[in-house]
Amino acid sequence: MSETMRPTPEAERLHREMEAVWGNPRGLRGIFSVVNHSTLGLRFMATGLVFFLLGGVLAMLVRTQLALPDQAFMSPEIYAQVTTMHGTVMMFLFAIPMLEGLAIYLIPKMIGTRDLVCPRLTAFGYWCYLFGGIILFSSLLLEMAPDSGWFMYTPLSSSEFAPGPGSDFWLLGITFVEISALAAGVELTVSILRTRAPGMALHRMPLFAWYILAMALMIVVGFPPLILGSVLLELERAAGMPFFTVAGGGDPILWQHLFWLFGHPEVYIIFLPAAGIVSTLIPVFAGRPIVGYGWVVAAIVITGFISFGLWVHHMFTVGIPQLAQAFFSAASMLVAVPTAIQVFVWLATLWLGRPRMSLPMLWITGFLVIFVCGGLTGVMLALVPFNWQVHDTHFVVAHMHYVLVGGMFFPLLAGAYYWLPLVTGRMPSERLGRLGFWLTFLGFNLTFLIMHWTGLLGMPRRVYTYDSAMGWDLYNLISSIGGFMMAAGVAAVLLDLVLHGRFGRSAPRNPWGADTLEWSLAMPPASYNFASLPRVESRHPLWETPTLGDAIARGEGVRPGAAHGRRELLGGEALTGRVRELIHLPGNSLLPLYAALCLAVVCVSLLTRLYPLSLLGLAGAGVLLLRWSWENGGHRLAVPLGPDEPEDPPLHSRTADGPGRWTMGVALLADGAFFLSLLFGWFYLWTVSPEWQMPARSPLSLPLLLASGAALTLGTLWLERRVAALKRGREAGLVLALGGIAALGGLHVVLLLVTLMNAGLAPTATAHDATLLVGLAYLLGHGGLAALLAALQAWRAGLGLVGARLPFEPGVVALLWRYQLGVYWILAAAMALLPRLTGAGP
Repeated sequence: MSETMRPTPEAERLHREMEAVWGNPRGLRGIFSVVNHSTLGLRFMATGLVFFLLGGVLAMLVRTQLALPDQAFMSPEIYAQVTTMHGTVMMFLFAIPMLEGLAIYLIPKMIGTRDLVCPRLTAFGYWCYLFGGIILFSSLLLEMAPDSGWFMYTPLSSSEFAPGPGSDFWLLGITFVEISALAAGVELTVSILRTRAPGMALHRMPLFAWYILAMALMIVVGFPPLILGSVLLELERAAGMPFFTVAGGGDPILWQHLFWLFGHPEVYIIFLPAAGIVSTLIPVFAGRPIVGYGWVVAAIVITGFISFGLWVHHMFTVGIPQLAQAFFSAASMLVAVPTAIQVFVWLATLWLGRPRMSLPMLWITGFLVIFVCGGLTGVMLALVPFNWQVHDTHFVVAHMHYVLVGGMFFPLLAGAYYWLPLVTGRMPSERLGRLGFWLTFLGFNLTFLIMHWTGLLGMPRRVYTYDSAMGWDLYNLISSIGGFMMAAGVAAVLLDLVLHGRFGRSAPRNPWGADTLEWSLAMPPASYNFASLPRVESRHPLWETPTLGDAIARGEGVRPGAAHGRRELLGGEALTGRVRELIHLPGNSLLPLYAALCLAVVCVSLLTRLYPLSLLGLAGAGVLLLRWSWENGGHRLAVPLGPDEPEDPPLHSRTADGPGRWTMGVALLADGAFFLSLLFGWFYLWTVSPEWQMPARSPLSLPLLLASGAALTLGTLWLERRVAALKRGREAGLVLALGGIAALGGLHVVLLLVTLMNAGLAPTATAHDATLLVGLAYLLGHGGLAALLAALQAWRAGLGLVGARLPFEPGVVALLWRYQLGVYWILAAAMALLPRLTGAGP
């Protein structure tokens, strides 16, 4: 070990000081209350690995059933459950959580900060993921698993064709898991934009962080449509609201639209982080900076936007108009352009560098081969006539695995081998790693290349057996052999990961010669990452200053130590990274666990139809989340006001634009995606459903709607004036003003509730009334929350926790009021005013 790697007395003193503040608690409290991003990121990945193994076992059961014709290894019912759960587990419980876990672990280390900006939100997301996954997978153990496919198409998943609780397990469990994904999406977005190291402007940010930022924003916008679809389908199953039933004015194709509005962006949500791994590793092993950094960033942004315009290419065979088919076919081909830009950039970087074919690079090479093949079959499927021929065959299954396994799994293992020394301080085995690669690579291609051929020969997907006269026997046997060969490769990799922690040789500092900040840390990293925060002036800080890690450990960076006893980050401007404030983080807490447990009670009670218990669980979660938010700003458990507060930069709660405001803004972006999906469903059913029944006279009272909207508008304008006054240092009459604003919010909710009660809706008879009910319930929920938060702000102002020196929180609440004002008038216009103006009655 070199002299520079030995800790100095100053570095040891800083380590003890930081560990006292940032360290994880021990014992049971350490298991359940920890909020450290490194620990939670590893938990996400470990849990995802368990679900991956379970999903892999299900895949092997499928290949065993299909290995030979006329098999009776599984009954048709069990086969349908196994295939449904295999797809569900791999897509929802493995791929997204695993990549989110990797991002949660790496992003703070890469951008030069100590933790994510909302650590309790990260913990809450993990517990939601764990409980949701357990609820969903328990359906298989209870022999109540869903059997309608991982896409849950209606009417196959509706009560008529799936009367058992299997579909309910899927809908409630997936919604629970989606909450976790949204929490991580919000957290990562705000952290990347607001907590980068001083000097790390966007154009100096590591490419991996760009990819994760795009992934996080796509999660925020792309997941709410599926959450809405799950809510609507569960309401149809549990309460009989006919959103997807043609006879009641619904349409089963609406489910497909909502599902693929989520489902196709999810393909790129999975691909982008994996591509981020590739863009990180190739420059390291090529020994030179990546060619065309700006081109890659542009390709990331373009991919994110285009991916939301492709969902209908999964629906070419459902009878959509030819013009729509032509548009989405062209868009599906267009998305190949930014993907090709990235592939050519990677190849150019390798061509101009001096590549080292180390173990991580071997997996990257396998990715390039498989993903390019998957992209070519994707272009084939974008052609409508070809899609019609192979849409329901094994060709599509093979294409999907080439894109998702090649595009995600191979880069993920490359990243695992690359960052493993950082996590454990030990090097993996080259021999076991290479054996695992070749078994996985050859087994994968043997399995899924052959499935392209069986698909072209006409073998349908989702069939549990076949007749030997069809001529598919040999191909299916080869595919099954390849599947077990791939499983053996994965087993070799797992064996390597397990054994290296005990028998692997110690890793030297920065063993790959990397350029990004995470390799400046100790291996494994300390709980606080950086004893002092680095200042970054280039894209390759470790190539320019190889001894940067030692300087940081000695406290030669920014804000060394934690003598104040607070967990602090530096908050910077989103574009330039210029330091603006000190962000103080909450410490370890059991509140995220308790809140997630309450939501788990809601899910289980809905499954068992114990609706009063579900309401209690929902109320408990709400109380816990409000209690969580109470410990903020100048609260004695946060950072109470004092004479020795830092002023340059100030604490974030003493400003008007801290990270909580950004977090609320990004969360409302997700909320807006949910709202727009609801609005899309309203107009879709109105214009497309053949049995849609628009009453001659709107059941909603226009005077009541106008009065409710007027109260909301006045309250919002009043709140905006008070926030502006706080920014100018004026707080006189703040308590009374916030109380009056809360009263206006309450009046808004009461008038809206009276409107609903007087409407006389029949939500189980027509999709029109059911959609109106959901829309009004949405407004009532948000209006009630806005009024409650305003009332709590009045209380906090009376306690001295909000004022001219603490102006932060009312601005956060004002964002919710603005949002409620916008969606209220839009929904009132769409559901009450527009039908009157168009004379849309029968």
